Amino acid sequence: MKAKAFFLVLYLGISLLLFAFFDASIGVWLSFLCSQLLLTTILFIHLFVDKEYSPFLSAYIVFFFLFFTVAPIIQINSLEPNAKFMTNFPYRPDLVIYTNFMTCLFHGVFIGSYFFFKKIPPLRKVPKITNRLKGVLPIWISILFGISLLVFVVSIGFVLNEISRPSWMASPYSTALLLIYKKVLFLIPFAGVLLCVQYLVKGNKKALNLVIVGALMLAFLALLLWFKNPLTEKRNALGPIYISLIFLFLPKLLNTNFKTLFFLFFTMVILFPLSAIFTHSDATFEEIYKDPMIFFEQMKGGGVTSAFNTLNYDAFANFMTTIDYVQQEGLTWGHQLLSGIFFFVPRGVWESKPDTTGIFIGDYLISDYRFGYNNLSNPFPSEGYINFGVVGVILMAILLALVIVKLLSWLKSNDYIKKIMAFYFAIHLIFLLRGDFANAYSYYIGILAGVWVIPKLIGKTIEWYSIRSSHGKRSE
Repeated sequence: MKAKAFFLVLYLGISLLLFAFFDASIGVWLSFLCSQLLLTTILFIHLFVDKEYSPFLSAYIVFFFLFFTVAPIIQINSLEPNAKFMTNFPYRPDLVIYTNFMTCLFHGVFIGSYFFFKKIPPLRKVPKITNRLKGVLPIWISILFGISLLVFVVSIGFVLNEISRPSWMASPYSTALLLIYKKVLFLIPFAGVLLCVQYLVKGNKKALNLVIVGALMLAFLALLLWFKNPLTEKRNALGPIYISLIFLFLPKLLNTNFKTLFFLFFTMVILFPLSAIFTHSDATFEEIYKDPMIFFEQMKGGGVTSAFNTLNYDAFANFMTTIDYVQQEGLTWGHQLLSGIFFFVPRGVWESKPDTTGIFIGDYLISDYRFGYNNLSNPFPSEGYINFGVVGVILMAILLALVIVKLLSWLKSNDYIKKIMAFYFAIHLIFLLRGDFANAYSYYIGILAGVWVIPKLIGKTIEWYSIRSSHGKRSE
């Protein structure tokens, strides 16, 4: 309880400092306060009222606190006389207030729907792995290892190109091939790790089998590290994988609402912004080590503030831009959702396939506000707004609550693939909420295919063959 109280004091202390030094009109100030009070209510329920473990709510709270309270308040406080955000979109108090109203609506509908869906028994049914599937685990693991080795051999050229290619240079491979490799096939070793753990937690095993499966698990981990490392993948894609592995091997570190919330809060709200003092500093680490006062001078000079005034924290500004687009051009009536839902259809086949909403709004900023970049984020509530307006914000909040409640049942499963993919989604949720929807959705579906769909199809095939063989023996 003392740890929770300390965290609450930290959270409220940061909030009070933000609002105490927030230089804005009373309408803008109150609109942020209303949004923050709703979010704080959700946090209080999550920590002190709701006893069910839900890392999803932890991620939800951290995202909105960081991207819809901390970042926009700091950005508005540091606006230049021309009053434009980092995307060249002008500061409009009326639009800020309306954006916060939409955020409040999203919060209210989401948390109401969340607790409503939790009362529906079919959504709370916990999936179980069958005894027959448990029985074929050694064969299942062996086949997945063979497939993983095949992927390793076939993709060596691709991986070496990813390692050597500068981040600014476009890949020579097609988008479809990138997605298949990086979001599907390269995740198969992850499924292998999960199945090895599934086998090892089962009692009454032969010592030789333990050694073999343990060795295979290490091999799967080595392949996963080869496929998924900072040289081949972005940080937002690596985070959910390795945090999920921590949850898998050291569950006590992240097995309560407080632990998960504190971990995400410390990492996203404190650690990453503070690291900007070093990344935006002209001084070397050795100079800071010899003279620590440089660190504090950097803080005075706005190192953290500069970090928040980058496109890494553009979610709130892009929500405002989306609302402005709708006011000028009208709703898209679901057209923008198509790029996400049918992400697997190549643009060569579907020439009129819509751009992702981040690019779509980026192009709007380029054409109407002379911005120079179009590959932007677009937060989850904003995706609802551009498609169906206020109704879209409500629908997206309900949909998110429904998915999370369903995944709560996966999180309690003895099927380690479903269990970890549910936890993975909780960490991925920060990426999903930041957007845009098409990228975040396609990434998770691709990973779900590599970790769940393909391995499960293999497992079910082995199970079916096992049943058929046993029936054949009986008939003889």
